[in-house]
Amino acid sequence: MDMLGLAMLTADKPVVIFSKSTCCMSQTVKALICSFGANPEVIEIDKMQNGHQIERALIQLGCRPSVPAVFIGQQFIGGADKVIGLNIQNKLAPLLLNAKAIFIWGRA
Repeated sequence: MDMLGLAMLTADKPVVIFSKSTCCMSQTVKALICSFGANPEVIEIDKMQNGHQIERALIQLGCRPSVPAVFIGQQFIGGADKVIGLNIQNKLAPLLLNAKAIFIWGRA
């Protein structure tokens, strides 16, 4: 698995989260993105035969730790710290809107 392989896994999907089923931060990021009404494609690399290859490609991309790794609009966003930071700065919803992961968002 290389960068091209990662690109193929994220192609045509508004939000892709690479995760491990046992990772609490992966669960947190999934819940956060779903709270906006998005329906992310979740790839549980610990449940895949080639999961170790995907994990190596994520590490080469700069993911440390390797999961969660979030792609929005086919662009690598980052891990839990980055996604939570974007949410705090009110920048996560616009990214989701631009990627067509959600279609409406209004803050009260």
